[in-house]
Amino acid sequence: MYSTVAWAKASPDASFEKIEIQRNVCGDEDVTFDMKYCGICHTDVHISNNDMGRTNYPCVPGHELAGVVAAVGKNVTKFKVGDHVGVGCISDSCMKCDGCDVGEEHLCDGGMTGTYDGQIKHGHISTDRGWTYGGYSGSQTVHQRFIIKVPEGFPLEAAGPVFCAGITMYSPLCHWGVKAGGKRVGIIGIGGLGQMGVRLAKAMGNTVTAISTSPGKEAAAREIGADNFVISTDAASMAAAAKSVDLILNTVSADHQADHYLPLLANKGTLVQLGLVITPHQVCQLPLMMRNLSIAGSLIGGLPQTQECIDFCAEHKIVPRIKVVKSSDLADVYKQLSSKNDAIIRNVLDIEASKVC
Repeated sequence: MYSTVAWAKASPDASFEKIEIQRNVCGDEDVTFDMKYCGICHTDVHISNNDMGRTNYPCVPGHELAGVVAAVGKNVTKFKVGDHVGVGCISDSCMKCDGCDVGEEHLCDGGMTGTYDGQIKHGHISTDRGWTYGGYSGSQTVHQRFIIKVPEGFPLEAAGPVFCAGITMYSPLCHWGVKAGGKRVGIIGIGGLGQMGVRLAKAMGNTVTAISTSPGKEAAAREIGADNFVISTDAASMAAAAKSVDLILNTVSADHQADHYLPLLANKGTLVQLGLVITPHQVCQLPLMMRNLSIAGSLIGGLPQTQECIDFCAEHKIVPRIKVVKSSDLADVYKQLSSKNDAIIRNVLDIEASKVC
């Protein structure tokens, strides 16, 4: 084991504190990288606050890791010291089930190991506790299978959000058949996730409708590629857009009812739930039956698709809008994310700057 610095919460109500943690040293199949940046996801707030009632403490959040390779095991051939790399939401899996065999590690039969607060059970990663520590830390070591190569020239500070926000949007766009273009795609919530959805769907050649409760976001949404804009709290705006999209990706993580958006779907359309909402939805069944509508869910994607996602972003010059912050800013960032997040950005923790806070 080796020690590195981290920023952790000791309880749901605690402030972030700098602590020392221990990780496994680099083995034959592993890659160790020095953390440079880590994106801050709304899920970080939910888990560090124990909103689901199963968080382990100390909790070191962060699953949007980006850094520079410091060491590689003797069996590692795809990565070398100095490479820009990252890790997303998955840091381990069984590597032998049907899901893992086809590169869908997020669907591992034994359960994927989350990059933070994940139960350590597959034997390819370890810490000084029984759970994983995330990217609010100085260093990370994982099996080479879970390393993503950052394309040359892609800004390292913006890479982490692609491994979560990017793949969260990219995967359902591919799964529901709009990567080839020519479809009508709606994106609900134009924040850290939504901005990536708009850009990706547009780059794939689709007509994109941004859907938001904030009229003030229209100009920014159109600037990043939205063709249309719907104010979801305005009855006239919703009525004008009735049956106008084939697929909706819903990124909203605040309490709401999914069936509010069903009238926007064309017949046989699908609403995909992406934002994590704790309160159950109440859905009226009749509209689903009468118009052959579907409500589905999606999480992230496997490692091959995550690599494909950042490669696609690099090819199409899709770079997330970010705001670089330090550990001393975490309380304010979490407060913002816990309330209505009205910014089309992803906050990114600067690890080197945080070390001297």
